[in-house]
Amino acid sequence: MSTGPLMPKATAVWLIDNTGLSFDQIADFCKLHPLEVKGIADGEVAAGIKGLDPVVAGQLSREEIAKAEADPAHRLKLATSTVRLPEPKRKKGPRYTPLSRRQDRPNAILWLLRNHPELKDAQIMRLVGTTKNTIQQIRDRTHWNAATLAPMDPVTLGLCSQIDLDFEVARAAKDRTVTVEESGQTLLPAEVTTAREAPAQPFANLTAPKEKEEDDIDVASVFAKLKQLKTTE
Repeated sequence: MSTGPLMPKATAVWLIDNTGLSFDQIADFCKLHPLEVKGIADGEVAAGIKGLDPVVAGQLSREEIAKAEADPAHRLKLATSTVRLPEPKRKKGPRYTPLSRRQDRPNAILWLLRNHPELKDAQIMRLVGTTKNTIQQIRDRTHWNAATLAPMDPVTLGLCSQIDLDFEVARAAKDRTVTVEESGQTLLPAEVTTAREAPAQPFANLTAPKEKEEDDIDVASVFAKLKQLKTTE
C-alpha cells in the first residue's frame, strides 16, 4: 500500500489552488475522500489551513503534475525521498517485564538454557529482563524455587517476541567460534603432492620369476645336462 504526503490536507489545499488536477486525482494522491477534497475546494473543510507545496517538499515533481493535468486518468506518484532518516537506536539494558509476568521469568530462563545453551547471559537478560545472578542460580539449580520450575517458551509467555528471540539466536550462532580438534597431520606436504610418479616397468612381472629360477639352479644339474649331451654324441 502506497503512502501519501506528510501533510495531506495542506497538500490538497495547495494542489486545488495552484493546479488543474481533478478532485479524484488529488484525493488519490493525498489519500483523502473525493467529497473531502470537494469540501476543501468549497471552503467547508480545512478552513484556515495554509497550503503546502509538495514540489518544494520533494514529494512531487513539476513533470508529474503536468502529466496528470494532461491526462485525467493518470494518478500522481509520490516522489522517492532522498533524505535518509536515521534508524532508531535500540535501548540498552534489560527488557521491562510487567509485574503480572515476572513470576514466569524463571521458567523462561530454564527454557532458554535447555533449548539454546549457546545464548550468553547478557542475551538472556535482554530477552526476559532478568539479572545475571538469577540466571546463574537457575543454571546451578540453587534457585529458591528450583524444584517446581518448568521450562516454558518466553515467546508463549509474552516476555519477548519471536523476532527478538531469532535475532539473539542467530547472533549467538554467528559469534560462536568453531573449534577444530587436532588429530595430527591432515594435509600432505608439498613435496609429496608435487612429486612425479616413477614410470611403470611393463616387463617387471616377467623378469622377476626368471631371475628367481636362475638363482635356484645348482652346479650339479648343470653337469648332469653336460653328461647327457656327451652320451648322445
